Amino acid sequence: MILVGPPGAGKGTQASRLVATYNIPHISSGDMLRAAVKEGTKLGVEADGYMKAGKLVPDEVVIGMILERVAKDDCKNGFMLDGFPRTRPQAQALDQALTKAGVALDAVVLIEVPDSLLIERAVGRRSDPETGTIYHLTYNPPPAEIVGRLVHRKDDTEEAVKVRTEKYHSETAPIIPFYMEKGILRRVDGVGNPDDITQRITAVLNDV
Repeated sequence: MILVGPPGAGKGTQASRLVATYNIPHISSGDMLRAAVKEGTKLGVEADGYMKAGKLVPDEVVIGMILERVAKDDCKNGFMLDGFPRTRPQAQALDQALTKAGVALDAVVLIEVPDSLLIERAVGRRSDPETGTIYHLTYNPPPAEIVGRLVHRKDDTEEAVKVRTEKYHSETAPIIPFYMEKGILRRVDGVGNPDDITQRITAVLNDV
Protein backbone atom coordinates (compact mmCIF):
# COMPACT_ATOMS: atom_id res chain seq x y z
CA MET A 1 0.00 0.00 0.00
CA ILE A 2 0.93 3.65 -0.39
CA LEU A 3 0.04 6.31 2.17
CA VAL A 4 -0.76 9.74 0.71
CA GLY A 5 -1.89 13.05 2.16
CA PRO A 6 -0.97 16.71 2.49
CA PRO A 7 1.83 17.77 4.86
CA GLY A 8 0.40 17.81 8.38
CA ALA A 9 -2.36 15.29 7.65
CA GLY A 10 -1.00 12.87 10.26
CA LYS A 11 0.65 10.37 7.92
CA GLY A 12 3.53 9.76 10.35
CA THR A 13 1.22 8.96 13.25
CA GLN A 14 -0.96 6.65 11.17
CA ALA A 15 1.98 4.95 9.45
CA SER A 16 3.50 3.83 12.76
CA ARG A 17 0.14 2.42 13.88
CA LEU A 18 -0.61 0.65 10.60
CA VAL A 19 2.75 -1.09 10.26
CA ALA A 20 2.26 -2.43 13.79
CA THR A 21 -1.31 -3.54 13.05
CA TYR A 22 -0.46 -5.33 9.81
CA ASN A 23 3.11 -6.32 10.75
CA ILE A 24 4.55 -4.84 7.57
CA PRO A 25 7.59 -2.57 7.07
CA HIS A 26 7.21 1.18 6.68
CA ILE A 27 9.25 2.22 3.65
CA SER A 28 9.90 5.95 3.80
CA SER A 29 11.60 7.14 0.62
CA GLY A 30 13.88 9.46 2.61
CA ASP A 31 14.93 6.77 5.10
CA MET A 32 15.44 4.30 2.26
CA LEU A 33 17.73 6.72 0.41
CA ARG A 34 19.82 7.36 3.52
CA ALA A 35 20.08 3.63 4.28
CA ALA A 36 21.19 2.80 0.72
CA VAL A 37 23.86 5.52 0.85
CA LYS A 38 25.07 4.27 4.25
CA GLU A 39 25.18 0.63 3.05
CA GLY A 40 27.08 1.70 -0.06
CA THR A 41 24.84 -0.20 -2.47
CA LYS A 42 25.28 0.46 -6.19
CA LEU A 43 22.15 2.64 -6.30
CA GLY A 44 23.11 4.23 -2.97
CA VAL A 45 26.48 5.32 -4.35
CA GLU A 46 24.75 6.68 -7.45
CA ALA A 47 22.21 8.60 -5.34
CA ASP A 48 24.96 9.95 -3.08
CA GLY A 49 26.72 11.41 -6.10
CA TYR A 50 23.62 13.37 -7.08
CA MET A 51 22.97 14.59 -3.54
CA LYS A 52 26.58 15.72 -3.02
CA ALA A 53 26.31 17.68 -6.25
CA GLY A 54 23.19 19.36 -4.89
CA LYS A 55 20.94 17.64 -7.43
CA LEU A 56 17.70 15.73 -7.03
CA VAL A 57 18.05 11.96 -7.17
CA PRO A 58 16.47 10.84 -10.49
CA ASP A 59 13.16 8.98 -10.29
CA GLU A 60 14.59 5.87 -11.91
CA VAL A 61 17.22 5.59 -9.14
CA VAL A 62 14.60 5.98 -6.39
CA ILE A 63 12.32 3.46 -8.09
CA GLY A 64 15.24 1.05 -8.41
CA MET A 65 15.79 1.32 -4.66
CA ILE A 66 12.09 0.72 -4.00
CA LEU A 67 12.17 -2.43 -6.14
CA GLU A 68 15.24 -3.68 -4.23
CA ARG A 69 13.57 -2.90 -0.90
CA VAL A 70 10.22 -4.57 -1.62
CA ALA A 71 12.06 -7.70 -2.84
CA LYS A 72 13.44 -8.28 0.69
CA ASP A 73 12.00 -11.01 2.90
CA ASP A 74 10.26 -8.65 5.35
CA CYS A 75 8.03 -7.38 2.51
CA LYS A 76 6.64 -10.82 1.62
CA ASN A 77 3.42 -10.11 3.53
CA GLY A 78 3.15 -6.52 2.34
CA PHE A 79 4.65 -3.08 2.84
CA MET A 80 3.70 0.56 3.26
CA LEU A 81 5.36 3.09 0.96
CA ASP A 82 5.46 6.70 2.16
CA GLY A 83 6.94 9.81 0.52
CA PHE A 84 6.91 8.47 -3.05
CA PRO A 85 5.40 8.98 -5.59
CA ARG A 86 5.06 12.76 -5.28
CA THR A 87 4.03 13.46 -8.89
CA ARG A 88 1.86 11.77 -11.51
CA PRO A 89 4.84 10.88 -13.76
CA GLN A 90 6.47 9.22 -10.71
CA ALA A 91 3.24 7.31 -10.01
CA GLN A 92 3.09 6.08 -13.61
CA ALA A 93 6.78 5.08 -13.65
CA LEU A 94 6.47 3.29 -10.29
CA ASP A 95 3.35 1.47 -11.47
CA GLN A 96 5.14 0.20 -14.60
CA ALA A 97 8.18 -0.89 -12.57
CA LEU A 98 6.11 -2.73 -9.93
CA THR A 99 4.02 -4.44 -12.61
CA LYS A 100 7.20 -5.58 -14.39
CA ALA A 101 8.51 -6.91 -11.06
CA GLY A 102 5.25 -8.78 -10.43
CA VAL A 103 4.24 -6.63 -7.46
CA ALA A 104 0.64 -5.38 -7.30
CA LEU A 105 -0.51 -2.53 -5.09
CA ASP A 106 -3.64 -3.36 -3.08
CA ALA A 107 -4.50 0.16 -1.95
CA VAL A 108 -3.47 3.80 -2.00
CA VAL A 109 -4.82 5.40 1.18
CA LEU A 110 -5.48 9.14 0.96
CA ILE A 111 -5.82 10.97 4.29
CA GLU A 112 -7.92 14.06 3.57
CA VAL A 113 -7.71 17.18 5.77
CA PRO A 114 -8.92 20.72 4.90
CA ASP A 115 -6.13 23.26 4.27
CA SER A 116 -7.37 25.52 7.10
CA LEU A 117 -6.95 22.72 9.63
CA LEU A 118 -3.48 21.84 8.29
CA ILE A 119 -2.38 25.40 9.08
CA GLU A 120 -3.94 25.30 12.55
CA ARG A 121 -2.25 21.95 13.31
CA ALA A 122 1.20 23.13 12.25
CA VAL A 123 1.14 26.58 13.84
CA GLY A 124 0.19 25.07 17.22
CA ARG A 125 2.74 22.26 17.06
CA ARG A 126 5.66 22.24 19.52
CA SER A 127 8.42 19.66 20.02
CA ASP A 128 10.39 18.75 23.15
CA PRO A 129 14.11 18.75 22.23
CA GLU A 130 14.92 16.47 25.19
CA THR A 131 12.42 13.68 24.54
CA GLY A 132 11.41 14.24 20.89
CA THR A 133 7.73 14.28 21.93
CA ILE A 134 5.42 16.36 19.73
CA TYR A 135 2.71 18.41 21.43
CA HIS A 136 -0.03 20.73 20.20
CA LEU A 137 -1.05 23.79 22.18
CA THR A 138 -4.74 23.05 21.56
CA TYR A 139 -5.14 19.33 20.83
CA ASN A 140 -2.34 17.82 22.91
CA PRO A 141 -1.16 20.46 25.43
CA PRO A 142 2.26 19.95 27.03
CA PRO A 143 2.74 19.72 30.82
CA ALA A 144 3.20 23.22 32.28
CA GLU A 145 6.66 22.42 33.67
CA ILE A 146 8.22 21.79 30.24
CA VAL A 147 6.58 24.58 28.22
CA GLY A 148 9.67 26.78 28.50
CA ARG A 149 11.94 24.35 26.66
CA LEU A 150 9.59 23.48 23.79
CA VAL A 151 10.61 24.39 20.24
CA HIS A 152 8.46 25.80 17.44
CA ARG A 153 9.94 24.69 14.12
CA LYS A 154 10.69 27.42 11.57
CA ASP A 155 8.71 25.53 8.92
CA ASP A 156 5.60 25.41 11.13
CA THR A 157 4.59 29.02 10.42
CA GLU A 158 1.38 29.80 8.55
CA GLU A 159 3.35 31.07 5.52
CA ALA A 160 5.56 27.94 5.34
CA VAL A 161 2.55 25.63 5.66
CA LYS A 162 0.74 27.46 2.86
CA VAL A 163 3.77 26.99 0.57
CA ARG A 164 3.99 23.25 1.37
CA THR A 165 0.24 22.81 0.90
CA GLU A 166 0.22 24.65 -2.44
CA LYS A 167 3.10 22.46 -3.62
CA TYR A 168 1.13 19.35 -2.58
CA HIS A 169 -1.95 20.49 -4.53
CA SER A 170 0.02 21.36 -7.66
CA GLU A 171 2.47 18.44 -7.73
CA THR A 172 1.17 15.52 -5.65
CA ALA A 173 -2.62 15.77 -5.85
CA PRO A 174 -2.58 14.80 -9.58
CA ILE A 175 -1.62 11.25 -8.53
CA ILE A 176 -5.08 10.90 -6.95
CA PRO A 177 -7.06 10.57 -10.23
CA PHE A 178 -4.36 8.20 -11.52
CA TYR A 179 -4.98 5.76 -8.66
CA MET A 180 -8.75 6.37 -8.83
CA GLU A 181 -8.69 5.17 -12.44
CA LYS A 182 -6.89 2.02 -11.29
CA GLY A 183 -9.63 1.43 -8.70
CA ILE A 184 -7.28 1.21 -5.69
CA LEU A 185 -7.69 4.68 -4.12
CA ARG A 186 -9.23 4.68 -0.64
CA ARG A 187 -10.26 8.07 0.78
CA VAL A 188 -10.20 8.55 4.56
CA ASP A 189 -11.41 11.55 6.58
CA GLY A 190 -8.31 12.73 8.47
CA VAL A 191 -10.18 15.06 10.84
CA GLY A 192 -10.63 14.04 14.47
CA ASN A 193 -9.05 11.81 17.07
CA PRO A 194 -6.02 9.80 15.80
CA ASP A 195 -7.65 6.59 17.13
CA ASP A 196 -10.79 7.26 15.09
CA ILE A 197 -8.72 7.94 11.97
CA THR A 198 -6.83 4.66 12.47
CA GLN A 199 -10.17 2.83 12.68
CA ARG A 200 -11.35 4.49 9.46
CA ILE A 201 -8.18 3.41 7.65
CA THR A 202 -8.32 -0.18 8.88
CA ALA A 203 -12.01 -0.32 7.92
CA VAL A 204 -11.27 0.60 4.28
CA LEU A 205 -8.27 -1.74 4.19
CA ASN A 206 -10.34 -4.64 5.50
CA ASP A 207 -12.45 -4.32 2.35
CA VAL A 208 -9.40 -4.63 0.09
